[in-house]
Amino acid sequence: MSAPTITDPKDLGQLCDRLRSAEFIGIDTEFVSEDTFYPELCLIQISTRDEMAVVDTIAIEDVTEFWKMLTEGDHVTVLHAGREELNFMLRAVGKAPQKLFDVQIAAGFCSNEFPSAYGSIVNKFLGIQPAKGEQRTDWQKRPLTKSQINYALEDVRHLLPLYDQLRSMLVERDRLAWFEEEMTSWQKEVVDASTRKDWRRVSGIGKLGPQNLAIIRELWHWRYEEAKRRNRPQRRLLRDDLMVEIAKRKVDSPDRLMGIRGLERSGAKRNADELAACVRRGLENPVKRDDKRRRKQIPPQLNLLGQFLAPALASVCRHAEIAASLAGTASDVRELVAYKMGFVPTDEDNLPVLAQGWREELVGKLIEDLLDGKKSIRITNAKHADPLAFDDVE
Repeated sequence: MSAPTITDPKDLGQLCDRLRSAEFIGIDTEFVSEDTFYPELCLIQISTRDEMAVVDTIAIEDVTEFWKMLTEGDHVTVLHAGREELNFMLRAVGKAPQKLFDVQIAAGFCSNEFPSAYGSIVNKFLGIQPAKGEQRTDWQKRPLTKSQINYALEDVRHLLPLYDQLRSMLVERDRLAWFEEEMTSWQKEVVDASTRKDWRRVSGIGKLGPQNLAIIRELWHWRYEEAKRRNRPQRRLLRDDLMVEIAKRKVDSPDRLMGIRGLERSGAKRNADELAACVRRGLENPVKRDDKRRRKQIPPQLNLLGQFLAPALASVCRHAEIAASLAGTASDVRELVAYKMGFVPTDEDNLPVLAQGWREELVGKLIEDLLDGKKSIRITNAKHADPLAFDDVE
């Protein structure tokens, strides 16, 4: 199968013309993210039933035409762990393909492993060991060798056969609707995350008070905008731990701020005045307590119930050959238990994940029946890989 390297906008246009008639398009990308605000795209690899190609996005800086074609067509776009690929599309043209199929997520509905590496999925479902090598390639450096191009193409060579195999298994096991639900949810999460400015994700802020949190909020917004302006990674400009230390000390003097160990060596040293202004804004506008976040006092037995019921999730998923890590976590089980016992608000728009969609059907209803005493857990064979059984209580 031919696999040209596209380095000319005219050739890219011709490739897009051919791709518009394809029913299935597999894609992958190579990018570098260590030194920039957004990852820098270096290559796009493409496969269809008839051809493969590599688009050199260092040689062709504007590949909007490709993303536009990919998001407007009626074809199925097949990828593996495609969060960054979807983000490239969202930044370029503001939308996603009409039909997305992520083989990593599909594999999670057909096996007990998630997330799985591309090579592992190819080996498990196609019985093929993909070629290795070039893992430490500098994709920004030119010219690329034939070996590097072949390695990049290996990431799309098996995408369409994987699509065929995994979709067939999803249909056979009556899980296609579950997969499509998960793809819709995953896509929405990626889209929401691309525009969300969530300062509460800063690590180490769990025990901070309202004024401290407000300082974190102001520092986060400053860091975000400054890093974007400079095209630098946010944490390289100002680390989370330094933000937390600034928030704890609540000092709004540039000189005193520079006395914080580590800050004088950070990329924010020249912005001491702006950091001090962030502290002042935070002190003047403390975070208001959100009543929706409040919970009743949770009794000690809740953790015990969560620990006891978490194996139920793993057992059900193992029996169904669905990855437990895709279905939920022990924390999700505790959230469901707290919700069912009335310790969290009954907000229909913010239900625990195990009380929604396919997860409720697979796991949530069982845990609810266990809590209500309608089902019991027993050990069938302690030496068996799946030793638990769930019986109706008469």
